Amino acid sequence: MNRLRKCSPVYKVAFYGAAFAAATAVSFVDVGNTRVKAALEDSPKAILDEAWQIVNNEYVDPSFNKTNWKAVRQDLLSRNYTSREQAYKALAAALEKLEDPYTRFMDPKQFEALTSQTSGELSGIGIRLEQDNKTKSLLVVEPIDGSPALKAGMRTGDEIVAIDNRMTYGMTVEEASELIRGEAGSKVQLRIRRDGKLFNVSITRARIELPAVRYSVKQEGSQRYGYIRLNEFSAHAAEQMRNAIRKLTAQNVNGFVLDLRGNPGGLLQSSIEISRMWMDRGAIVKTVDRKGKSIREFANQTALTKLPLVVLVDNDSASSSEILTGALMDNKRATIVGTQTFGKALVQSVHSLSDGSGLAVTIAHYYTPKGTDISKKGITPDVKVGLTERDRDRLAADPKLIATQADPQYAKAISALDQLVIVKPSSTNKPQASNIEP
Repeated sequence: MNRLRKCSPVYKVAFYGAAFAAATAVSFVDVGNTRVKAALEDSPKAILDEAWQIVNNEYVDPSFNKTNWKAVRQDLLSRNYTSREQAYKALAAALEKLEDPYTRFMDPKQFEALTSQTSGELSGIGIRLEQDNKTKSLLVVEPIDGSPALKAGMRTGDEIVAIDNRMTYGMTVEEASELIRGEAGSKVQLRIRRDGKLFNVSITRARIELPAVRYSVKQEGSQRYGYIRLNEFSAHAAEQMRNAIRKLTAQNVNGFVLDLRGNPGGLLQSSIEISRMWMDRGAIVKTVDRKGKSIREFANQTALTKLPLVVLVDNDSASSSEILTGALMDNKRATIVGTQTFGKALVQSVHSLSDGSGLAVTIAHYYTPKGTDISKKGITPDVKVGLTERDRDRLAADPKLIATQADPQYAKAISALDQLVIVKPSSTNKPQASNIEP
C-alpha cells in the first residue's frame, strides 16, 4: 500500500493561500482546449468520460491494478447524476480502485489550490502565518518582500485578531488562509494586535511570487557556510535557488548546507534544473513509463559551484526531494545527513478538465542514477541522525532554533561539512569524475 505523506509539525509554517500539499513530482498538461467545451458544460458524464480517457491513455499500470477499466467506464456513464458533485464522488470512488493515492481527482477549488502552489504564485497579501502552540492565536511570521502586507506596514509578530470582522481565535492557519486570499485587486480588512494595541489594516490583494528558497550565511567557528532551505519544487524554485547560490558564493562561503527537510516535492523539471546547479556531470534520474520507455536526465556542465555540500533530509523529504538527493548521493557530490526519506518513486501528470476541475495521474516510475528503486523504502542518509520528541517539541515551539546548533540534525550537518572542508580544501577547482548512468 502506498503511504500518504505526513507533514512534519516542526517545519509546518504556511503561506496563506498555499494549503494544498504537492507530495509528488509532477508536470502539467492543459487538456481543456482540446475538447469541445460547449458540449461539456452541462454534462457531468462528459467530465467523467474525459477523466476516464486520460487515465486509460496514461496510467502507469496498463492492468489498472487488475481492474476492468472499461467496465468502470460503463458503470460511470450508466448512472444518472443529479449534480456535478455527485459525479465527482463517483469518479473519486472509481479512482480508488487503482489503490494509488497519487492518482486523484480534484474539484475546481482543490485544483486551483494545487496550481497556485506549484506555480509558486498566489493572489493575496503576502504573509507567512503560524499558530501559536500555547495561545492558539494567529501570528505573522513575516511579510514577503515587496508584498501588499509589507507595504501596508505589517510586521513579524503581529497577531491577526480578525479577518473581515470574523474573529480568528482557535482558527487554523488553513482556515485563515482561505479567508485572507482572494482575487487580485480586491480588499481584505485585518484586525491586528501589536504591543497590546488593536488597530485595523485594509490591504489590497495582488499576485505574489512565493519564496520557495530561503538562505543565509552561517558563521560556524572559523568557517562561513551558505545555508539554503528549499521548501518545495515550485515553478520559481530553480530561479530562486540559482539566485541563492550566486549570492552566497559572492559572500565567500566555504561550503553549503541544503535543507530539504519537510519538502514534499513538486515539479519534476524543477528538481532536474536544481540538480544541474550542483553537479557538472553525471546522471540525475531515469523515468520509465507504462510501455517500458525510459528517459534519462543528465547534468550538463552548468554547475554554479563545486564547494563541499551537505544535504539535510527527513521522513517528509519526498519525491522531487528524493530525485535531487539521489542524484547528489549517487554521484558522490554531497554527504546526506538526517533520517530515511519518504520513499515516493512515482511521477504524475496533472490535467485541467473542461469544467475547471483537475486530475493527477501517475504516469511513470523513477529510479536514482544507480538504478535504485526507492519506492516505499526511501533513501538512507550517509550520516543518520534523528530528532527525539523533545527535540521536535522544542523546535516547533521556537522555529528560530531550526538550523542552529540547537538543531541536532543541522549540528551534525555542520560537523560533516567541517570534515569535507578540511579533507578537500581544493575540491572547488577539481572537476567531478562521476558519470553514473542508470
